[in-house]
Amino acid sequence: LQLVESGGGLVQSGKSLRLSCRTSGSTFLGDYAIGWFRRAPGIGIMGVSCISHDSTVTNYEDSVEGRFTISRDNAENTVHLQMDSLKPDDSGLYFCAAVDACHDLMEHMTYAYRGQGTQVTVAS
Repeated sequence: LQLVESGGGLVQSGKSLRLSCRTSGSTFLGDYAIGWFRRAPGIGIMGVSCISHDSTVTNYEDSVEGRFTISRDNAENTVHLQMDSLKPDDSGLYFCAAVDACHDLMEHMTYAYRGQGTQVTVAS
């Protein structure tokens, strides 16, 4: 399974970005629960949000709850992360991964497949 992210960039605090996660091959993304993770200097990798394979379950890390929205379109083989009201602390390399399950607690997610990531930088 090969995952490809897009949509990152440099924005001002308070603005929005929409990240997308797609498969690069013919694999059906709808077979997998998908998680978004952020890697930031001095913090490491943390789970940000996740969605079950059928969209019935979504979860968010506390700091992004109410500002980020995860969704998926299995017909388009795509998972999106809408990020609103961005803050400088949201900066980092965001990558998507096929996770074992969409857990209530982000730190419980594990993955075997992940993308290379897309950089998000929020300027104050």
